[in-house]
Amino acid sequence: MKCFLKRENGYQLLMFLFAAFFIPVGCVQGQLGKDNGAQYRNGMVVCAYPDAAQVGLNILKKGGNAVDAAVAVQFALAVTLPEAGNIGGGGFMVYRSAKGESNTLDFREKAPAMASQDMYLDSAGNVVPGMSLSTHKASGVPGSVDGMVEAHRKYGRLKWEELVQPAIDIAHNGFKITKRLAADLNRNEAEFKKLNEGKNYLIKDTPWQEGDLLVQEDLAKTLEQVRDKGRAGFYEGPVADELITEMQSGKGLISKTDLQNYHAVWRKALTGTYKDYKIITMPPPSSGGIALLQLLQSVQKYPLNRWGFNRDSTVQLVVEAERRVYADRSKYLGDPDFYKVPGDSLLKPAYNTSRMSTFGWDKATASASILPGKFVGYESDQTTHYSIVDREGNAVAITTTLNGSFGSKIFVKGAGFLLNNEMDDFSSKPGVPNMFGLVGGKANSIQPGKRMLSSMTPTIVEKDGKLFMVVGTPGGSTIITSVFQTILNVIEFNQGMQQAVNSKRFHHQWLPDVVYIEQDALNSADSVKLAQKGYKIVGSGPSGRVDAILKTKWGYYEGGADPRGDDTKLGW
Repeated sequence: MKCFLKRENGYQLLMFLFAAFFIPVGCVQGQLGKDNGAQYRNGMVVCAYPDAAQVGLNILKKGGNAVDAAVAVQFALAVTLPEAGNIGGGGFMVYRSAKGESNTLDFREKAPAMASQDMYLDSAGNVVPGMSLSTHKASGVPGSVDGMVEAHRKYGRLKWEELVQPAIDIAHNGFKITKRLAADLNRNEAEFKKLNEGKNYLIKDTPWQEGDLLVQEDLAKTLEQVRDKGRAGFYEGPVADELITEMQSGKGLISKTDLQNYHAVWRKALTGTYKDYKIITMPPPSSGGIALLQLLQSVQKYPLNRWGFNRDSTVQLVVEAERRVYADRSKYLGDPDFYKVPGDSLLKPAYNTSRMSTFGWDKATASASILPGKFVGYESDQTTHYSIVDREGNAVAITTTLNGSFGSKIFVKGAGFLLNNEMDDFSSKPGVPNMFGLVGGKANSIQPGKRMLSSMTPTIVEKDGKLFMVVGTPGGSTIITSVFQTILNVIEFNQGMQQAVNSKRFHHQWLPDVVYIEQDALNSADSVKLAQKGYKIVGSGPSGRVDAILKTKWGYYEGGADPRGDDTKLGW
């Protein structure tokens, strides 16, 4: 039976009564990419690949909670989404219990003990091209497995083995790949072969096609070790041996001691407000949480709703806010265990208001004239996100990454998983941009054991003390702006969750001084107005792949799965 209940429907009460009596377990989904407002009462999973979404939903139906489903989805994505899902990378989790308690888990990768500040520079002090991207030295110590173990230990309900087994089954039996994944595998085949002599992962004799079966036996064996031995199944024993052998074969830096010493860290959630909403997000070493709150503070007093979605005044205001926030990011954000991040100063409303007072409506501010702010007394492209809510109302937002698409593109021989290239997220040299064009300085310099700065922004929003939204996205430097704009789409422009995710986005990150826009994001008249004011507008490809869940006033969950990818929403 199709569901007609939508947030914007004028007959909400009638439809609510209809749904309550006749649709107790959910609604039939529409096609991906449509503004489908289907809603569910008992829980929802929104993630980047359909098979992984089904795994998460099955866990919820078995009585697992949101964290159980998240663990299962993480391992399933490691099989079904090799370009970003991973056990060889890391990420962040934002958690909110049904009772309103919040917490965050930092399982970001760390620099190996043998890493050094100038490790990617040549004798003349210049950055060696590609060294932080496509070599064994590009990899930080992986955190995903330890992160999932920690999340399950603290909040899980079902047995660990039950959560890892679905991914093992998919790896053993294979899964039918989508058209998009087939294209990604074919596009990267030459690099896979070049960087993996003597290995035969993700390649075959003929080009990949939609519907082909992808079987990954070595990865299945690795996951069996994780299933049977938990953390020790990855950071010790045969899998650790294979990882170290791989490191040694390419003069990489990760050692057994690095693996043994790696531990995810629980951190107090970063919170702030936007009008009547409470924002719960990730603290450093994510730059996303602080930047998101700065952006929201910067635009809060302006009448965005009156100006309208993606109109010239709205775009100008948002771009000017982004310009200033990314300038601050370049100087002040890094791993708080190594650097005193001035979070309190950055998040003072008066500070962000003063920053916005320096732009005029008649013309664009030149990024060259914008420097990181000053305080009195103060001396990452391929990622994936998933949002999950369970029957009780526990919510999880997790963003996880290998950094570039397929990470370093180097596989661990015998173990079947990809190495990350997260070391590129450090500042190899002050002022030199990384692969996403982001610049940084001392706060994000390379140090042994340090976590590299990230743009990942998993976020949960409350309204009136109740769960309102779970949101996040991949997209490198565009993650922060994509989450920011999706939240505004719902709160300011009254868009439903799927519409808010579908809506075209734009992005500015201080340097380069360019406004990147998705195709048809702006109408021609508004584009002309902005260009006349000096804004350099450049067309770009898809920006982010937002996966989000909205809780409606009636208590239903409404998902938004990004049509820019194979993202899928499932509920019951």
